[in-house]
Amino acid sequence: MRIISFGLGFLVVYLSRYCRGSVYDTVVMAITTKRTRFSRRLPDHVTDELVNVLSEKKVFGFNDLFERVFANLKLRNAVSGGEEMLRLRAYEKLQNLVTRGLVEKTGKEYKGTARVHEASSSYAAAQEAAAAAD
Repeated sequence: MRIISFGLGFLVVYLSRYCRGSVYDTVVMAITTKRTRFSRRLPDHVTDELVNVLSEKKVFGFNDLFERVFANLKLRNAVSGGEEMLRLRAYEKLQNLVTRGLVEKTGKEYKGTARVHEASSSYAAAQEAAAAAD
């Protein structure tokens, strides 16, 4: 066996030749696995505004819904990245709400359910505070 460097490559080669079974698999997975999940901890203003507008119990087309959300975000001075990028983010977040069952989609129209408030950052903060109090 020829050793070129004493980095992770050496350890993987060494383990692959001299260790068998679950020890090798466990160590190699621990070495090569990276955490790739991104967790955003800041309040999500776009989702909060979607929740505020959809909690009105009206049916909205996406363009009407986006115009209301965009106007509210401009009032809060929370618009960044341009209107088209914000439109894409709003559409993605709206589809996530539909997938979670918090918004009903009928054709191209959207209506908030009774549970739509569960997507707001204030609801999440209240849940975390309640869990911390227990």
